[in-house]
Amino acid sequence: MDYKKTNAPTNTVTRDIMNLCKDTGNIYESIAIIGKRANQISVEIKQELSKKLQEFASHTDNLDEVFENREQIEISRFYEKMPKPSLIATQEFIEGKVYFRNPAAETSDED
Repeated sequence: MDYKKTNAPTNTVTRDIMNLCKDTGNIYESIAIIGKRANQISVEIKQELSKKLQEFASHTDNLDEVFENREQIEISRFYEKMPKPSLIATQEFIEGKVYFRNPAAETSDED
């Protein structure tokens, strides 16, 4: 997913918890789902950032060659300004873009 085009807010937003738990019926389950999705997003963003910064890596150990790279700084600033993974995950959950299931509930329904 392209997290650069997300409509998640970049700062903290007060949310009505009743809206968060209407799909699951349990606020704690909703928070667990959002937390797991936030971890997935965080890993994806970190891998993407590491891949982009790897291009600028210097494989020499000479300290005299360390210099400021404008492109690297701009990439880092862009990722710092992005919404945090927890905000992106919450927005996805509210919009219904997160697939989740509870295997324990499914087995108890079948009995």
